[in-house]
Amino acid sequence: MLTVSNYHYIRTDFKSKYASIFGLTPNEFKNQLLLLKSQGDFIKPSDLVFNTNEILKSKENFFFITFDDGLKEQFDFALPILEELNIPAIFFINSRNYEEQKVSTVHKIHLLRSIISCSEFLQKLPNIFFSDSDKITAINTYKYDNEESAILKYILNFKLDFEQQEKIVKNLFDNHFDEGEVLNSLYMSKKNLNDLSKKGFLGSHSHSHYPLGLLNSNHIKFELENSKKYLEKLTEAKIEILSYPYGTMETSTNEVAEFAKNAGYKIGFTTKRGINTSAENHLLLNRFDCNDLIGGKNYNKI
Repeated sequence: MLTVSNYHYIRTDFKSKYASIFGLTPNEFKNQLLLLKSQGDFIKPSDLVFNTNEILKSKENFFFITFDDGLKEQFDFALPILEELNIPAIFFINSRNYEEQKVSTVHKIHLLRSIISCSEFLQKLPNIFFSDSDKITAINTYKYDNEESAILKYILNFKLDFEQQEKIVKNLFDNHFDEGEVLNSLYMSKKNLNDLSKKGFLGSHSHSHYPLGLLNSNHIKFELENSKKYLEKLTEAKIEILSYPYGTMETSTNEVAEFAKNAGYKIGFTTKRGINTSAENHLLLNRFDCNDLIGGKNYNKI
């Protein structure tokens, strides 16, 4: 059986005007790894690709460590701890940050929300129909956020089309941040990516960090194929594992998984919580947020 733990931000502190960026400190990250290490063995990305069925069918506890978004702090703070503990991992990268020199809209939102209140941000959005059902879905999707924050994130990510979202967010972002400076400080360098590739620790997070299941077929194919092609050209190594942005049922559908298979991926991760066994589609594997596992702030709440 396989338990997958996913991480995003790893930094020494998370102080900001408004709470919007959440993650673990290096010490918290290390402590959780030690707790997981006491319960089973960690596997390498190559093990998962070549021995998928054996790992999933096994009665032993196997753990796999993943990181989304290619953040520089993951390389600077998390990787040294992984190396110290001799624990393998994989880091999922969005190619748009490098190929187009663009900050992902999702990260623009995180940064804006650190300096703008949710109520002020909501006032900047167009009037759209938002039902009681939408509210419930928003709260369930963003269960670590308060209600207002969950509603804001759900509207931005799922109720606005991409042109609306990017235009609104870009205008706000450009008023407060320099995109070039953010690119250099937020994301790993190309050298970092090559270093990870040499360890076998590199994977795709699609091209643009869009919710793939909400795109048309051609757009899904582009997001999956372009990221793979870019990273393989950069590193001269195969990219066979990906994680789906957002990873919800709506964004990581059977159709998306089939496109991923056709693009040449062997393993794909959603954000559906659960331990993986032999029954799963290898391109729709479950993955826990790190906070849901032992040592995480929500572990005793599950």
